[in-house]
Amino acid sequence: MFMLISYACLFSVEEENPEFWRSKAKQTLQSILDRKLNTNVAKNVVLFLGDGMGMTTFTAARILKGQLQNQSGEETVMTMDTFPHVGLAKTYSVDFQIPDSAATATAYLCGVKTNLNTVGVSAAARNGICKSQKGNEVTSIMKWAKDAGKSVGVVTTTRVQHATPAATYAHSASRSWYSDADMPDAAIEENCTDIASQLIKNIDIDVIIGGGRKYMTPRFTKDPEYPSDLSAWGTRKDGRNLIQEWQSMKTGKVARYVWNKTDFDAVDPEATDYLMALFEPGDLRYEKERDPSKDPSIAETTEKAIRILQKNPNGFFLLVEGGRIDQAHHAGRAYMALHEAIAFDDAIAKGLELTKEEETLTVVTADHSHPLTFNGFPFRGQSILDPHISPSAASSVSVTSACSCIQNNTDIVVFLSFVADPDYVQLSAVPVDSTTHSGEDVAVLARGPMAHLFSGVQEQNYIAHAMGYAACVGADLRHCQGETNKPDENGKLKQNARDYTNIMTYNNKLISCYRLY
Repeated sequence: MFMLISYACLFSVEEENPEFWRSKAKQTLQSILDRKLNTNVAKNVVLFLGDGMGMTTFTAARILKGQLQNQSGEETVMTMDTFPHVGLAKTYSVDFQIPDSAATATAYLCGVKTNLNTVGVSAAARNGICKSQKGNEVTSIMKWAKDAGKSVGVVTTTRVQHATPAATYAHSASRSWYSDADMPDAAIEENCTDIASQLIKNIDIDVIIGGGRKYMTPRFTKDPEYPSDLSAWGTRKDGRNLIQEWQSMKTGKVARYVWNKTDFDAVDPEATDYLMALFEPGDLRYEKERDPSKDPSIAETTEKAIRILQKNPNGFFLLVEGGRIDQAHHAGRAYMALHEAIAFDDAIAKGLELTKEEETLTVVTADHSHPLTFNGFPFRGQSILDPHISPSAASSVSVTSACSCIQNNTDIVVFLSFVADPDYVQLSAVPVDSTTHSGEDVAVLARGPMAHLFSGVQEQNYIAHAMGYAACVGADLRHCQGETNKPDENGKLKQNARDYTNIMTYNNKLISCYRLY
């Protein structure tokens, strides 16, 4: 038997009037007609990456965000919804129709598509084969920005050695080589290096925020937060303490390392040159499991990063990853995934609040999608996480709105009391330990200088090149060169031109951004 819930219609009476919809459409049309393209040089670039945040997750999170505010949810406007320029990115990797986070990160950060499970290398490299990565390394927009004199940073809710952040700084034939303990002997003998050691070596990163403490310290080093948990202890076999090494490399600078919120809150952005904040041995806690007294939110870490980076008069590049959206989906926990996406949207709002749109290009996208669906015919305002009976006479279907399939079995009983539980695992077509990714295109949203470049259906690797062009970093400097020749209405050099004249002195260095380091 089924358990039924009756839902009141939550739409307003005015929605029954055709003029309500005509008026809204007219306002939207006019706002788009009034829109002027921002062709400035982007002093700053902030890339928000929702790992696994496909369009279904995007839409379902929008509805949940509204329902958490006692609205029906469907008409809710997320911060992401306000971005004026929208495109689609094709996410396949060179060798697989459906990609992973390593291949996709290499695409949208380094501008080159590659093979599954490899980071910061071209498709000539082979998964897990150390010698194949030699000579096939590719650099990222973070490297291009740093070479142009900008400050750079990465914020993530996963370990900072995970696939997405790793692609900003590392080159590895395997995304899983977090520390040397994760590498096969053959790879070490062939002089490949683990991702954690590359974190402090390859690029002088100004802000590093996320998890991953245990990959930075020697084996049997007790974790400061979980000293009795053996799985949280250091893993390095080479005896190196990379945190201490990082600190010793910053002689003459104010470099802060913190692992808890108290110390994090005490970091003064105005008096800090470098920040490494590692809040967990591995990945951070899910937003709904986070203790606000111990760990900051992604909005808080985004704010701290921007306040430190924006002191550089040349600007900055920042990657912010909502990484646990993907991990919640892999576990079949839509409740957690959607709350992670809402927290991610809050971080985007904070980023927009702290930056100026005329000088900051903000891009929001996902690396790949997940096979999450919400389906059937739920009434308006139906909880996105609750099961329902389809009112369609053509079907008798019991579904959880956010689920991986439709169960066409009228004998199935869905226990309503469990569905809204954070640990509830939604229905799926095939019972597996971890869900797969899905292969549809992902959205690319942009606002700020040259945001109109992010339109149409493009290959995912195009994103890195468009960001580089907008900010005058990397090999294509045409936009920057054009700005230096444009005076304002008073005959004076434009502000963007003044800001970027010094960049031209970096010309030779910029061209070398594609060389190996």
